[in-house]
Amino acid sequence: MPTPVLQNETPHKRLNGSPCDLSLLRVFGCLCYANTITSQRKKFDDRAIPGIFLGFKKHTKGYLFLNLKNHKIEISRNVVFYENTFPYHNTPKTNNSLSLPIPHHYTNNYDELLPSGHTDTRNNGTIHNTSTDVVQTNDTASNTSTSTRKSSRTCRIPAYLKDFQMNGVIRYPITNYINYNRLSHTFKHTILSISSNVKPTCYSIASKQPQWVTAMHAELDALQANNTWELTTLPPNKTAIGCRWIYKIKYNSDGSIERYKARLVAKGYNQIEGLDYLDTFAPVAKITTVRLLLAVAASKCWSLKQLDVNNAFLHGDLHEEVYMKIPPGLNPANKNQVCKLQRSLYGLKQAGRQWYAKLHQFLLSNNYHCSISDNSLFLKHDGNHTTALLIYVDDILITGNDDGEIQHITDLLHSTFRIKNLGNLTYFLGLEVARNSKGIHLSQRKYTLDLLAEIGLLDSSPVPTPMVPKQSTTNTVRSLDDTDAASYQRLIGKLIYLTTTRPDITFAVNHLSQFMSTPTTAHEQATGRILRYLKGTPGTSIFLPSTSSIQLKAFCDSDWAACLDTRRSVTGFTVYLGNSLISWRSKKQLTVSRSSSEAEYHSLASTVCEIQWLTYLLNDLHVAHTSPALIYCDNQSAIQIASNQVFHERTKHIDIDCHIVREKVVSGLIKLLPISTTMQLADILTKPLPPPTFQHLRSKLGLQNIYAQLEGG
Repeated sequence: MPTPVLQNETPHKRLNGSPCDLSLLRVFGCLCYANTITSQRKKFDDRAIPGIFLGFKKHTKGYLFLNLKNHKIEISRNVVFYENTFPYHNTPKTNNSLSLPIPHHYTNNYDELLPSGHTDTRNNGTIHNTSTDVVQTNDTASNTSTSTRKSSRTCRIPAYLKDFQMNGVIRYPITNYINYNRLSHTFKHTILSISSNVKPTCYSIASKQPQWVTAMHAELDALQANNTWELTTLPPNKTAIGCRWIYKIKYNSDGSIERYKARLVAKGYNQIEGLDYLDTFAPVAKITTVRLLLAVAASKCWSLKQLDVNNAFLHGDLHEEVYMKIPPGLNPANKNQVCKLQRSLYGLKQAGRQWYAKLHQFLLSNNYHCSISDNSLFLKHDGNHTTALLIYVDDILITGNDDGEIQHITDLLHSTFRIKNLGNLTYFLGLEVARNSKGIHLSQRKYTLDLLAEIGLLDSSPVPTPMVPKQSTTNTVRSLDDTDAASYQRLIGKLIYLTTTRPDITFAVNHLSQFMSTPTTAHEQATGRILRYLKGTPGTSIFLPSTSSIQLKAFCDSDWAACLDTRRSVTGFTVYLGNSLISWRSKKQLTVSRSSSEAEYHSLASTVCEIQWLTYLLNDLHVAHTSPALIYCDNQSAIQIASNQVFHERTKHIDIDCHIVREKVVSGLIKLLPISTTMQLADILTKPLPPPTFQHLRSKLGLQNIYAQLEGG
């Protein structure tokens, strides 16, 4: 654009000496006709294709347009434009006005989308349903009769538009699939508060909202009071890393807002290994440990409390010399200075490790010990009393049967690290925790709804299963470009986190995660189906009953040679503590199996290893449990291999797995039991199933939906 700084000339003209050539620019959305290729055109074919101008393709000498015949986006160099004609321009819909017809591909029978009992309140004659593709002139339009005979042909939505609604009526509103009437008043208030509050995504937005400005000032005051940095001049040969603000809302157990939390984080991805940091590993709680701890708490009626550490990473000691740019919102006298970090800060590569070392030392000094099975679990035993602290960065979950010790360690943590007591556990690591006398429900309802809204499928039609049986995702005609591939990878990552409480989508998500490096259109469509399945079941949760026994039992299965590319089998297993589902897995095996028995035995060995680890965890908690653990397998040959101390040609190449399973059978850790294939719960983790079988196994897994619509509602 011309600017007064350049004497009303454009930067292009000043740089190149000639004005910019605008002759190729066209009006967006106008009608155009692209010449067809002569060599591919038959005698009676059209010489041009009608379309809508969309823009220009980068690095290509051609125009981008929407083909009105096949509804695909195409590129052509030879295009004629009608820049005063707009096929999809919203003009007043009157009988005398020019009404450009919409192709029949986009029109539907309006009555088919209306729910039963709904009355169409639109004025008669305002909606025209024509199927001609010819653009009418004013004269032609005025001579056209206003009354047209309705076609008897049934209009159907084309396949490529099945996920979208073509008019204002929503056939599948989200309110049909989620309901809050079954919740207690307190938990309902908590859930609705979590759902209604929106967090800013950047400093420019947050700086315009008083509550977030206050939160940022509080964070800066805390950082300066803790001597987190000192302002100085950047030394030569040193680079200052950047920083940014992250915003989070903390809730009390009753759903009210505890505080608006603004966190300043360093852009640690700019740090140089060996110069700015050395070791970085810091343990966090395994999600299976979280589920096991909640299952034990539900069964033994232990209290569940949640704590949040204020500025946790600032308590860690920083031994390296690291410089950071001035954070947004801080206005020093000399803006050319930088911050020399004296304390560990969120975002630094070593920050998590330094904080964990500080907390670990504190808990050991107060007679807690670290679990040998999970280094994020700290335990204290005093006779028959047990107290457990589970650490996930700065979120702490406390449970046990010694309420006095729980209060004591809470006070000690507060005096040392300044913590926030969030009360009873209701929202932890994105998991919604609903507890009553019958047990505990774990769900990710909010996360699911946010994901559907982000992708734009909140009003899509639901499907009964997350994956179609016998659907091939190995070969396809087109790979996704870099932008679409990155979106696919982000979506798979979010779906993987959703499998924390959704074993029913675990197989489909893990199967599609194999193609993250080179996703194709088939994989993209498969992820869309998973989202449409979630649309119908957003509130599905794991139920951990309070009446459950303390005995481990598992179901293991495999799908032999399931991968068409490598012929590797798929392992699937579920592990229960009584009737509480606490662990599951769906994973392609590392080697090719020569028989279904061998594939089943590999799955059995993986299940045994999981049982062994969970047994260690229960022993650390001093929780008495019934032995042996029961493992249900639907392959008689695999059971016989484990029971008979004989090696032969069919088993000697899997001798390690054989020894593992046989050793645990002899020691009394596990007991193998046969089960029919129709009752094998792990089958849902090894292959896509038809709707009746899938829904039957899902109901047996231990999943419930406390947000489901009530009968008649």
